[in-house]
Amino acid sequence: MSGIPPGDDRRDPDRIDRRKHPALSGHLELLSRMSGHLAVTLNIDDTIQKALGLIVHFVKAEAGSMFLLEDNATRLNCKASVGPVNINGLVLEADEGIIGQCVTENRSRMVRNVSEDPDFDQSVDESTGFQTRSILCAPMNAQDTRIGAIELINKQGSDGLFSEPDLLMLQTLATAAALAIRNARMAEKLVAQERVNREIELAIEMQRSLLPKPRATTFPVCGINLPAHEMSGDFYDYFELEDGRICFSLGDVSGKGMDAALLMSKTASLFHCLGKSIHEPGVLLATINKELCETAFNGMFVTMVCGIFNPETGATILANAGHEPPLLHATDGSFRAFPASSPPLGILPLEAGIDGIIDESFRLDGGTLYVFTDGVTEGTLGNGRCLEVEGFRDIISAHANAPAAGRISAVIDRLRESSQQRHDDITLLAIDDNANRPHRMSADNPAKLLARLKFRAHAEELQHVREAVRTACEQSGCSPALAQDLVIAVGEAAQNIVRHAYRGVDPGEAVLEIFLENGILEFRLLDSAPPVEQGKVQPVWPEDLKPGGLGVCLIHDIMDEVEYLDTPSGNGNILRMAKFIESDKNGT
Repeated sequence: MSGIPPGDDRRDPDRIDRRKHPALSGHLELLSRMSGHLAVTLNIDDTIQKALGLIVHFVKAEAGSMFLLEDNATRLNCKASVGPVNINGLVLEADEGIIGQCVTENRSRMVRNVSEDPDFDQSVDESTGFQTRSILCAPMNAQDTRIGAIELINKQGSDGLFSEPDLLMLQTLATAAALAIRNARMAEKLVAQERVNREIELAIEMQRSLLPKPRATTFPVCGINLPAHEMSGDFYDYFELEDGRICFSLGDVSGKGMDAALLMSKTASLFHCLGKSIHEPGVLLATINKELCETAFNGMFVTMVCGIFNPETGATILANAGHEPPLLHATDGSFRAFPASSPPLGILPLEAGIDGIIDESFRLDGGTLYVFTDGVTEGTLGNGRCLEVEGFRDIISAHANAPAAGRISAVIDRLRESSQQRHDDITLLAIDDNANRPHRMSADNPAKLLARLKFRAHAEELQHVREAVRTACEQSGCSPALAQDLVIAVGEAAQNIVRHAYRGVDPGEAVLEIFLENGILEFRLLDSAPPVEQGKVQPVWPEDLKPGGLGVCLIHDIMDEVEYLDTPSGNGNILRMAKFIESDKNGT
């Protein structure tokens, strides 16, 4: 057992003790300083320069350089240098010279006398006038990823030669520098990705702002747009003209992604601007087409339907440029299609008229015109099949008694049955000639009175109102979820009478009547308070919402129809709220 150190100290006596060797005594201190310097910067160039400066200073080298792999790891580019000669920007082949071998073979090198090493390249010394005597080189790797290498030149001192401890030190420091560079690169990528994500979010917000804001349930036009991805290539729009007519459009841009979204935004903006002064759909589409042809988007095009609807007469003018044929659902249950009269926009110069985009005039006569993209008819159902035009017609026919918004919702609900990812945007627009003719109960259409509750306009009475609504919902066969929504909506309306109609002071009375007829559940709240100004009780957008306005939005969101009726005496108020519950009982 002679020659073995006593106890557990059995280390090789010739091996360097990193804790006691004077050349390595500041090792941990340097690593700490490097970590501190590198942690405060996310800039790779700063990271590299600071790391190299610390390493050269600590190892006491005359000069140093850091080369990073670029161009798919085929070249080494000097990104930082310290010493009398600046060689930043010097590019070597990935396997060139000592530093190239160090990176390629993933091993450290110490050349004590470069004049005796055949791999040493004299060209740099010859071009700079600097004399290299000794070289240390260590590869930089982070998690099996090659990053580059650090090269130190000439140890400061009499002979200018490096030692084994210097090489061990450089290997450790090169690993620390590699991790710092990797972290800085990852941070730059995260910052860049965050910037891209924010720009996409802003683009999405801008796109959504181009869509029209929802109107009251009695407005004859409504629509929906469901993007398949973050950005949409579909759009729809509608707005009122000065004479009361409504200009509407729906379009579909070819392709996907940001290019399609940009073209969609341009086309939608052109329609919204030009449509206010050009009241002939064919001329309007021809004008938009001219603008799109002048700024072609890499062969992309737009299919588009444009029209003008007169809500007083039902008269409609329609033009179709390469789009899916819109469908008119007549009051007798029949459907009429309106095929395209011209190619899509953005391909060829087109004029309005017999040789170009043709206008077609007709009347809705109480029917509804549906304009939609192929994302609707090609959408996947729960059984894996496409909806197709026939399926679309079947859903519309089955929900013919519902308001236009309810029919659109029925179509969307069917398309949402599928668990498959949507591959195309879904956009649907309805122009309803019967929207301003609500399904009211009359003497010719008697209704069943489910409940009549007379209550004092006091907060303590609201519980009785909610109980009456819940009981009526149960009698009508409403689902628990729908019943809860209706209890909330009617409760909000009754609460508004207490707080605002009588202003919480006059303990007046109110009456709740609940009717049921043909799948329509109707609620009427009657009071004798001063007549309300209907313009002040319309739903508003969240950014314009005032205190107390949330209840009005909630009522309109839950109910299918909300309106104030004229009272026989001209005094007081009658608030009518209707919900079409037939689809709820059928489970659709």
